[in-house]
Amino acid sequence: MIRLSARQTMPEDLAGAAIALGNFDGVHRGHKAVIGAAIANARAQSRPTIVATFDPHPMRLFRPEMPPFRLTTLDQREELFAGLGADAMLVFSFDRALAAMSPEEFVNDLLVGHLRVGSIVTGSDFTFGRNRAGNPARLAELADRHGISAQTVGPVAAEGEVVSSSRIREALRRGDPQEAARLMTRPFAIRGTVIHGDKRGRTLGFPTANLELGQYLRPKFGIYAVTATLPGGIEVKGAANIGIRPSFDPPKELLEPYFFDFSGDLYGQEIEVAFHHFLRPEAKYDTLETLTAQLERDCLAARELLG
Repeated sequence: MIRLSARQTMPEDLAGAAIALGNFDGVHRGHKAVIGAAIANARAQSRPTIVATFDPHPMRLFRPEMPPFRLTTLDQREELFAGLGADAMLVFSFDRALAAMSPEEFVNDLLVGHLRVGSIVTGSDFTFGRNRAGNPARLAELADRHGISAQTVGPVAAEGEVVSSSRIREALRRGDPQEAARLMTRPFAIRGTVIHGDKRGRTLGFPTANLELGQYLRPKFGIYAVTATLPGGIEVKGAANIGIRPSFDPPKELLEPYFFDFSGDLYGQEIEVAFHHFLRPEAKYDTLETLTAQLERDCLAARELLG
């Protein structure tokens, strides 16, 4: 898959592409419906498909004080888009210049004039342009002036409620990764580079691969049954603590997975940890012996849940 910036000139072989346009942070069921419609349009007209996303998320510009809330990184989205059948990912760098564009400028100058799109698909809640003045109806009106179709895909529901990234975030914050996975059709996963820690897990007999959390949403802090993809595509199971490690000072936000039946040096390597089951909240233990005994119980529970 090709990754493009909206600032660069569209390659000739991608000009006239069908474009799916949205944030697509969760790449959930609703997002997949929008992307699927764009792919269907492209195939019917023998055109390529581009999935466009915004980075940083618009809310990061307008409300920089917000705590981290991302569900995926750009790298994760790129892989997910490719898996759905798209040919390229287009990244709009969301800055004040983009935010200040009128709906007419966004469509006429950027989408049509600069990016030379052939058709557009969005969700029904898509907004664009200065002060979010543009909506799907306005997009269709402006696109039609250039002979370009703009299709809107309605909401996708699960158990009577609309699937949304907000709903997924709420599930993760309350410690329900299974609900999040059902809405996304895959587990929530944090990807990062393994860093050196203070080696306390090793002294307890549970060596961990420590990851910083970056801009990812913080799920409910505690212990989870997890799986992970290691370099070389190796799949492992384990138990992980995510939180501030209340038994140790100083507090520091980390994801600390311990992998069953694995030994190896992962420092400096990129891994991805997927959350499957919430086991318990974080807790402070007075002695290392009581902490170790609890970790043994956690690992046993995680092994049983993961089969």
